[in-house]
Amino acid sequence: MAPTHSAGFLAVVSEAKQHIRECTIHDLKSRLDRGERLHLIDVREDHEWAVDRVQGATHLGRGVLERDIEAKIPDHAAPIVLYCGGGFRSALAAWNLGKMGYTNVLSMDGGIRAWREAGYPLEKP
Repeated sequence: MAPTHSAGFLAVVSEAKQHIRECTIHDLKSRLDRGERLHLIDVREDHEWAVDRVQGATHLGRGVLERDIEAKIPDHAAPIVLYCGGGFRSALAAWNLGKMGYTNVLSMDGGIRAWREAGYPLEKP
């Protein structure tokens, strides 16, 4: 079940989405199936990551993303796709990475919840 979000949170997510680019779960699946090279970053909390993840993802939780991203991905033009549970936290994360100078960042709309619902493969720990 999707969480209920406060009006303030939804407002800031809406603002972020005006400044970022998004992809669908189907876009990402096609890119992965073609073997495209990209950085797939799961920005969920540690306990969410421990349950399952999109195969090939790297975990950089929302709380440490901005602190650690440049060490993990020093190339600010590298293709990056971020995802979370439903696409809200990843939108906020994409907005911040853009502010940090990353130019090729996408947020996966619908997050891992939509990925699961589509029956796409998941990796278990």
